[in-house]
Amino acid sequence: MADRKTAFITGITGQDGAYLAQLLLEKGYRVTGLVRRSSTAEINDLRLKWLGVEKDVELIDGDLTDLSGLIRTIKDIRPDEIYNLAAQSFVKSSWQQPLLTGQVTAIGVTNILEAMRIEAPEARFYQASSSEMYGLIQEDMQSETTPFYPRSPYAVAKLYGHWITINYRESFNLHASSGILFNHESPLRGIEFVTRKVTDGVARIKLGLENELRLGNIDAKRDWGHSKDYVRAMWLMLQQDVADDYVIATGVTTTVRDMCRIAFEHVGLNLEDHLVIDPDLFRPAEVDVLLGNPAKAKAALGWEPEITLDQMIVEMVEADLKRLG
Repeated sequence: MADRKTAFITGITGQDGAYLAQLLLEKGYRVTGLVRRSSTAEINDLRLKWLGVEKDVELIDGDLTDLSGLIRTIKDIRPDEIYNLAAQSFVKSSWQQPLLTGQVTAIGVTNILEAMRIEAPEARFYQASSSEMYGLIQEDMQSETTPFYPRSPYAVAKLYGHWITINYRESFNLHASSGILFNHESPLRGIEFVTRKVTDGVARIKLGLENELRLGNIDAKRDWGHSKDYVRAMWLMLQQDVADDYVIATGVTTTVRDMCRIAFEHVGLNLEDHLVIDPDLFRPAEVDVLLGNPAKAKAALGWEPEITLDQMIVEMVEADLKRLG
């Protein structure tokens, strides 16, 4: 059909990319996505397969650090909407790989904005910003106007990506929006992230494959939502007449300890019987509390989270039990 929109998603094989692809396909989009060429290509589309959409998307080899490749890709695809979700996105790894994190998570944003400016200036752009940018929090509840204080190379790189998006919007009149997303999880979350580490660990203990779960700072507090709710917010941002930046969060904070308790209780186990605190798993510079204020997104976008933390953790535990069973 002539009016069918084309979306281009970097990071399409990640958690958010897969759920976003599913959402856009349901809305009738042609969905294309950038994937890094690697020797493990066969595992690239595992999340898309989990959602049953791998045959409905067009995957294109590429890399955020390759500007010329991005320019050619944008020229060929001619996207109406561009969602930049690709990043070196694991906070802990950013201390081991600070230069790579900067190249991909910071400079990579400039590359794709530059490719868009040259080949598709009428397109609409979404940048995946992060609540980690707030770091050493300056206000109890973080909004779009809260000052940033990043506490990891990842957060510093994300802050560059956030500001360069605003800069291109103001300098070149691009429709470029950023979503400052607080923690969001799902059964598609990578195993290195704490919620998935917990649900996978609980499933392994329940099935008799392990006896303990090793974690770092379980008193850290996070504002956790579901990826499916958060990708809906991304899409809503690009449907607005004017580009802007929005905090996407639930407005509720929970400790890692309480999140663990939900997971253990779901399978009839006691948290204290299996949890081991490992000092090696603490971050060099900890972010103790993150709590988002989604008032602007609720008012301007009409967005509300629909999946509760308890529902999400139960879904994740059940998915890990199924994977391991």
